Amino acid sequence: MEYLTVQGVEIPALGLGTWRMEGPECRRAVSDALDLGYRHIDTAQAYGNEAQVGDAIAERDVDRDELFVATKLDGDHRAYDDVVDGVEESLDRLGLDSVDLLYIHWPNDVAVPGVDSVLPDWLELPDRIKPDAASVSTAETLDAMQALREEGKIDHIGVSNFGVDRLRAARKYADAPILADQVQYHPYWDQSELLDYCQSEDVLLAAYSPLAQGGVLHDDRLARIGRKYGKSPAQVALRWLLQQEHVAAIPKATSHAHLEANLAVFDFELTDAEMLAVRQPSKLKTAVGILRGQSPF
Repeated sequence: MEYLTVQGVEIPALGLGTWRMEGPECRRAVSDALDLGYRHIDTAQAYGNEAQVGDAIAERDVDRDELFVATKLDGDHRAYDDVVDGVEESLDRLGLDSVDLLYIHWPNDVAVPGVDSVLPDWLELPDRIKPDAASVSTAETLDAMQALREEGKIDHIGVSNFGVDRLRAARKYADAPILADQVQYHPYWDQSELLDYCQSEDVLLAAYSPLAQGGVLHDDRLARIGRKYGKSPAQVALRWLLQQEHVAAIPKATSHAHLEANLAVFDFELTDAEMLAVRQPSKLKTAVGILRGQSPF
């Protein structure tokens, strides 16, 4: 496992995403991942699987100091007291005294599946589809997260699905540094503006859906590059992400074979020309991937 150092914090470069994992499958996959050497586990209150993630951590003999566990606030947990109560519940489900990273899951409660991974700043949605929590300011949510940090319940603060403008604003609001922004990022989805900002400001860009919901698996261009190294298109896509400064990737996998394959990306390096060739932005391919997964989590 390779590690990134961001704001002086060591973070495993490759993690396990757990969106849409449920029950025994989730527990088994996280347990298997820990046995294989994964040390970065990503979950969320909205995923409904924090208890299973916690059970897997508890049954594996891994030093807590070696683990980097991240979770995310549910959309209804935005007001100060709701944030505090929600995190207490998360810690109880996870069986942990603290989490390494707590994200605000969305900048507001309604995403636009198949169009953007983040709502545009200019988009106004009808009040009837805005939950009450959407009226709570990001500053209030961040204040609650800072209080939890001071209490030792969370180590670091993050945001998810924030574009550059929202990330910049959140960093102004926050008393503590924002360690990470978790967004959709893969060869078909351009995040160059956000990546440039994160690199210049020492913020981690955590890439979810790094395999484009399976869209890269049959990509001929990635397959051609992979043949040179004896690697699959998925491994090439992950390697492309991990070779970028300040980028971590959190692919979801449940089978032992896929967990093992995703981890086998630290023994080769793409050339500069190959790095350029992998990047092929396509809103169509991104939309197909989102529709395949039914959500851009």
